[in-house]
Amino acid sequence: MNIVYTTNEAFTGKVAAGICSVFENNMDMERITIYIIGQNLSRKSIEGYKKLGLKYNRKIEVISIDSVQTYLDFKCNTGGWNSIILARLFIDKLLPEEVERVIYLDGDTINVGSLEKLWETDMKGKIVGACIEATVDKNRKNLLGMKDIPYVNSGVLLINLSLWRKNEIGKKILEFCKNNEGKLSATDQDAINGTLKDQIYYLEPQYNFYNIYWLYPYKVLKKLMKSNYYYSESTVKKATESPVIIHYLGEERPWRKGNRHKFRSCYNKYLHKTPWRREAMEEGWEFYYVCWGLFNFVMRPFPMFRYQIINQLIPFFLRWRAGKLKEENR
Repeated sequence: MNIVYTTNEAFTGKVAAGICSVFENNMDMERITIYIIGQNLSRKSIEGYKKLGLKYNRKIEVISIDSVQTYLDFKCNTGGWNSIILARLFIDKLLPEEVERVIYLDGDTINVGSLEKLWETDMKGKIVGACIEATVDKNRKNLLGMKDIPYVNSGVLLINLSLWRKNEIGKKILEFCKNNEGKLSATDQDAINGTLKDQIYYLEPQYNFYNIYWLYPYKVLKKLMKSNYYYSESTVKKATESPVIIHYLGEERPWRKGNRHKFRSCYNKYLHKTPWRREAMEEGWEFYYVCWGLFNFVMRPFPMFRYQIINQLIPFFLRWRAGKLKEENR
């Protein structure tokens, strides 16, 4: 099984926790190779990953790059996210040629179950497998030409890398980014959706389980999808009761002080088994989480109203995050 992460120096501990969770929950897998595409990683972080691999007798390969921009012929606006997220778009250039299939995992994911079924999924000739994100704004879907096609979250991807290379998917996605510069809310994720569309196999939500499944009732999620394909109620119930990959989507993240994330203990459990066990929590979030908790409590009886408010706030959060990223890069 081949798994790919991307990271910069600031996110190395979060990725280490994710890798540890994969090792701990897949002891029976004969072979697991982790590929870490790292931008400007310190020697200490690279050594930390080596120690983690030795601890579990597993293979971790760090692929160091100086700048994502080296692989682009245009200036790409990532909408407040660090540019390293774009590295997943050219993994065909960075991974060994003999690697034919990979699972890509965002650095803010934790694995809490076996990945064997995911790894062995028959994608019926599709290039990428991903989970549907029902709450994406309809205007965003229309912009991408996906009015009647489910939009997916790219935090977990099962990739047929052989077909990816054969069809030059990375090149096509980057061209989509270039041609739609300034129009995309989540640059790489929107581009993956807009480029692949009907070449995506829909994975079960237990492989990318995040906050929408406890913030919105099933009937609301189904309503948001309208005539588009959506998971059955039993499939969502199964994911809720037995998630396999937890995705800490949004601003409520377990490494931030004051968070009350439903699965914060899962992240802490695996972080403490890595060389990053003493990593300090991010400060300055306490008041935000008090407000967030109050908002969710008040909005609980009004999920559709909550959805409308959140969609109005998303552009604000993206601009705020972009400003923070600009400050960090000064």
